[in-house]
Amino acid sequence: MESAGLLLVLVLVLVLVLWNQTTGSGVQLIGDPDRNSSAVELDLSAVIHRVDRRFLSVTIDASLSSEEKFMSLLSSPKIRTLAKALSPCFLRFGGTRQDFMVFSPQRSHQDSGSSEDGSCDQMELPSWLEDKLKKDWTQQQLILIREDLQRKYRRVKFTEYTVDLLNSFSNCSGMDLIFGLNALLRTADNIWNSSNAASLLKYCESRRYRMSWELGNEPNSFQKKAGIRVDGYQLGRDFTRLREMMSRSRLYHDAGLFGPDVGQPRDHRADVLEGFLQTGAQAVDTCTWHHYYVNGRDTSLEDFLDPKVLDTLALKTKEVLKKVKLVSPDKPVWLGETSSAYGGGAVGLSDTFVAGFMWLDKLGLAARLGLDVVMRQVFIGSGSYHMVDENLDPLPDYWLSVLYKRLVGPEVLKVGFSGVAQRKRVRLYLHCANKKSYRGGAVTLISMNLGQKPASISVPAVVSSNAVEAFVLQSDQPGEEGLYSRCVKLNGDVLKMVDDKTLPDLKGTHLPPAEQLQLPAFSLNFFVLTDAAAAACM
Repeated sequence: MESAGLLLVLVLVLVLVLWNQTTGSGVQLIGDPDRNSSAVELDLSAVIHRVDRRFLSVTIDASLSSEEKFMSLLSSPKIRTLAKALSPCFLRFGGTRQDFMVFSPQRSHQDSGSSEDGSCDQMELPSWLEDKLKKDWTQQQLILIREDLQRKYRRVKFTEYTVDLLNSFSNCSGMDLIFGLNALLRTADNIWNSSNAASLLKYCESRRYRMSWELGNEPNSFQKKAGIRVDGYQLGRDFTRLREMMSRSRLYHDAGLFGPDVGQPRDHRADVLEGFLQTGAQAVDTCTWHHYYVNGRDTSLEDFLDPKVLDTLALKTKEVLKKVKLVSPDKPVWLGETSSAYGGGAVGLSDTFVAGFMWLDKLGLAARLGLDVVMRQVFIGSGSYHMVDENLDPLPDYWLSVLYKRLVGPEVLKVGFSGVAQRKRVRLYLHCANKKSYRGGAVTLISMNLGQKPASISVPAVVSSNAVEAFVLQSDQPGEEGLYSRCVKLNGDVLKMVDDKTLPDLKGTHLPPAEQLQLPAFSLNFFVLTDAAAAACM
């Protein structure tokens, strides 16, 4: 009897423990809430920065035009459907190969997909041709990779066809096109030869194509890839020349000009930016620079989850902002090209679920630091950091980007851990919610759990007393192996297109009021506090 009584007591204790691990609201806690939960402070009273409405933008790598036939992929119904969901945004056409591209008008394509007639459905790519181009593109990428490794780039001629398709694609997708011009067309005196650009601008103006412009890609690397050195002072004068050309155009006299698209500060690269600002700052509307965390050829899974690696963005950003503000205090600064790893990305990492931690943290941190636009390399193009795969199906970072677009507004708010509660593997950012999706006063808490153990965060009473809409992204596979997956689940359901013209409903899970929010292991989370009544978001 004594043993039976002891057994009954143990069962009762176990039941009490299990009951204690569930709040009255039904939200499951992980372990001891006091030990696993970090207190969070939210400042809902003031906006600390307001980013551009096209903050999350994308690029199409110029490698897609290495053979002009591949530009036809932009007429794929699937790729246009995916692009529309990212609007509003900038669409930058550029990259390493833009400085080897020469406009060679031929007028051989009588109808190349221009949307001037208002119809975006007439020029859909036939499915048989799409399949052939996708197959050929797989082989073309091997050639491009070899060129990148050898740093031997061939000159590529492009015709009106490329420009027409880019215009049609951007217009029909609701994107604002930025075209990157070749800066390596030089005279004997190492001055930019603008004649080819003048020909391109003339054609675009005749077609009434509205777009913005850039000149050159990562000029700090011209010596490596072309054996030509252009210092920052000369580059600034080249941009001034381009601005003068634009000012004489009826269509482009007030169009955007962005640059210098310099690589992140590192030795001589800072010198290029400083020199450019002295002679070219007044020519550009925005100062652009590029950032990658790691070298794609020698990185690891651990790097993608390392808070110290993620924090390097802050160091580089502050350095660039300091240089720009010193010369041109009111000049906006953009990340004109960025992704996880340079060198075309990290194979098996940059296009998998784990890449989302670098991407979402970059979006959160860049907005907090004061960058107005972040252009993701690459929506489609060569490399392994793309947002759609070889079959034009969306990868995890695409779904993450669509959710960000729908849930996050441009107003940045202050958030942090209280006291000594900070946890290195939990990252937090706070914005007003997207007012197209939620009423004024709602806020979106962006949170990441970089760790392999679940975590929870304690939110203030003013927030915990209200309902929460949760969007939890996890790999479709458990544990560390799932980080290598190219599939993602939203609140437990694998995300995939319904058909080539339809995205799935991206619905949140409504949580009842609770003092804590749960962050599953290796998860990317958006918590929309719909009734926060944030004064800054009214």
